[in-house]
Amino acid sequence: MDLTIITVTWNVKDFVRDNFKNIYENTKNIEFEIYAVDNDSKDGTAEMIRNEFPNVHLIANNYNAGFAKANNQAIKLAKGRYILLLNPDMRVLPETFEKMVKWMDKHKNAGVAGCHLIKENGETVPHVRRYPKFLDQLAIVLKLPHIFPSILNNYLYKDFDYNKEAIVDSIRGSFFMIRREVIEKLGGLDERYFIWFEEVDYCKQVKNAGFEIMYTPEVKCVDFVGASFALVKRGKTQEYFCDSMLKYFKKWHSTWQYFILKLAWPIGIGITIIGAKLNFKTKAKT
Repeated sequence: MDLTIITVTWNVKDFVRDNFKNIYENTKNIEFEIYAVDNDSKDGTAEMIRNEFPNVHLIANNYNAGFAKANNQAIKLAKGRYILLLNPDMRVLPETFEKMVKWMDKHKNAGVAGCHLIKENGETVPHVRRYPKFLDQLAIVLKLPHIFPSILNNYLYKDFDYNKEAIVDSIRGSFFMIRREVIEKLGGLDERYFIWFEEVDYCKQVKNAGFEIMYTPEVKCVDFVGASFALVKRGKTQEYFCDSMLKYFKKWHSTWQYFILKLAWPIGIGITIIGAKLNFKTKAKT
């Protein structure tokens, strides 16, 4: 088996249908399997998969297990030489997977790899980032990028050239290909993260294990960017982000950095509330 594709779904039935349809139409020359892990969708996603895609291995949870745990449920069953974590709001192009498998075969040092993600209009989706550091994350907590967007240029890797192959720190979890040897050595994602930071955490583990994190422009995939997140209330997404950020810093950084970030979060929430009341318009997205 060349490739195992794993998609975690939550209330985006139409995106899932289009995603799987495109996979089957555009993937011809490799042996692959698809696992769908549904996190208790209320829009009939699981039923649609059962009825319309009988060849997809469906794991239907009766609760929302989050991103890391849901992916791990399928990773444990995967048979592919490569395991691809693929968001439901993606559109595969002709030979996307064939090209990516061939590229991985040629780059034996790549433990995790991502491709050129584009919007429907062909515009590049910026997704290569440097590892989170204390000052850039503190700036995010205190909402400073909404006033000074350039403060995150280094963290967001604003000068990254998406036309060139490169070894990087981390890539977007929406198209996240993992070599089987990495899974055998490290296992799956850290389930302490419900959503956010699990992919950068895994990239850090992979790097520490002696593999490379790589980006290639040779392969393209359309990314509709955050379809499921659009269904989550902003307050809840902030809660998830805060929880994951603190867990990441507690795991990888100094204790004092963790505690300062923890103490700063109530201040950031207060700034958000005040900004909303004043109808403040942000200059940047973080």
